[in-house]
Amino acid sequence: MGPLRGQPFKWHPVFQQMIRIGVEAVPMASLTAFSIGLTLAMQGAHELNRMGAGMYVPNLVSVSLLRELGPMLIAIIVLGRSGSAVTAELGTMKVSEEIEALEVMAINPIRYLIVPRFLAMLVMLPILTVFGSYIGLVGGWTICHFALDMNTASYVSRAVEAAQLGDLYSGLFKSLVFAWLIITLACHAGLNVEGGAEGVGLATTQSVVSSLLAVLVSNAVLTSIFFFL
Repeated sequence: MGPLRGQPFKWHPVFQQMIRIGVEAVPMASLTAFSIGLTLAMQGAHELNRMGAGMYVPNLVSVSLLRELGPMLIAIIVLGRSGSAVTAELGTMKVSEEIEALEVMAINPIRYLIVPRFLAMLVMLPILTVFGSYIGLVGGWTICHFALDMNTASYVSRAVEAAQLGDLYSGLFKSLVFAWLIITLACHAGLNVEGGAEGVGLATTQSVVSSLLAVLVSNAVLTSIFFFL
């Protein structure tokens, strides 16, 4: 029986997971994105000013965040925080035989445990990516406005002119791929835990390492595909 067949699907667990996976990760994702925007603007200004092209700092910040750094860094934050939590939670249920208890009660564990987390990750990671890119642009504006004496209108106009819809769409597509990889590897590691509490720790570490490697490799592959299209 498929995980979405049978009794009516309940959306309340999905919303709960959306809060745990996405909403609670907003402060950390915001701080990371803001610092990346600051760093990009400072490093870009340092090099571009040497060539008399300091006015292109907003272009660098907006394109870099939308195409590459926004999706990848937010995904890394989410996999380190939420992906590991999913693995640990499912692993604890596995070693305490709670999953077997669900099967005894004729409750599909995939439908009850995996599907809400899967849907929540697919929804929240792209939203966090868009939000993080916006916060990163605010970080870039902070440097351009207070250190480079660039007014807000000029910064916004250059950032918008440099970025295209294709940059946003490519970043969102990457975030969807990253979300699928992160939650799939996290759930797989959690459901295959063996060896008690030690096994939960090992599975969590394995989940984070494999998810990080998968995100980095898939980002390189997707970037090369978009580059040659």
